[in-house]
Amino acid sequence: MLKPRKFKELETKLGHRFKDTSLLERALTHASVRGGKSERSDNERLEFIGDRVLGLAIAEVLNEQYPDATEGELARRYNRLVRGEACAKVSRAMGLGAHLILSDSEADSGGRGKTTILADAAEALLGAVFLDAGFDKARNVVRKLWKEQSEPVPEVAVDAKSALQEWAQGQGLALPKYSVVSRKGPDHAPRFTAEVIISGRAPAQGEGASKRIAEQEAATALLSREGVRSQVSDV
Repeated sequence: MLKPRKFKELETKLGHRFKDTSLLERALTHASVRGGKSERSDNERLEFIGDRVLGLAIAEVLNEQYPDATEGELARRYNRLVRGEACAKVSRAMGLGAHLILSDSEADSGGRGKTTILADAAEALLGAVFLDAGFDKARNVVRKLWKEQSEPVPEVAVDAKSALQEWAQGQGLALPKYSVVSRKGPDHAPRFTAEVIISGRAPAQGEGASKRIAEQEAATALLSREGVRSQVSDV
């Protein structure tokens, strides 16, 4: 009698049956369960790979859907589809939280519903598919899971970093430069403080659970201080 596959339901939702199921299990394993292990057995490396896979797959989709769009228009649509909130939305639609492997403390603190954890896991899954079956298969998974969010729409809300860049260019200023000025908290629940600088303007800071979120918050703070945030759609 064949042993039932541990993650059969999840594989069905992904549309991919893993040859190496250890990759799938690692993609679902949060850093909070690492403990004292020296071997990298959590999903952080897979997340790194999956982030690149997602970026290339989404860029390809947008290039097909909007052949006449400018680079700026493509960039805004791209940012909307690869940001953490979009990845977490995919995870929630899959019911991925129930499959995550978390420490007891992380699970008890609501980790299965945290946007950052769900977003990271979605990217890690893409990394696992890529290593297991190559880019073509991973691209198919992206097209399937991001299909609803990537459907052509007439307008795209501008995120804060894109809005700040466009505003700076319109003012004839240098492009914004971002840096992380502090990182606090444990590896599985970090808090970042990012700073954005535009030559000729005072810097602004923002905080978040990831560098990306902190940078967005810093951009929002600078826009608000300059009185231009109200002209930009929130995302």
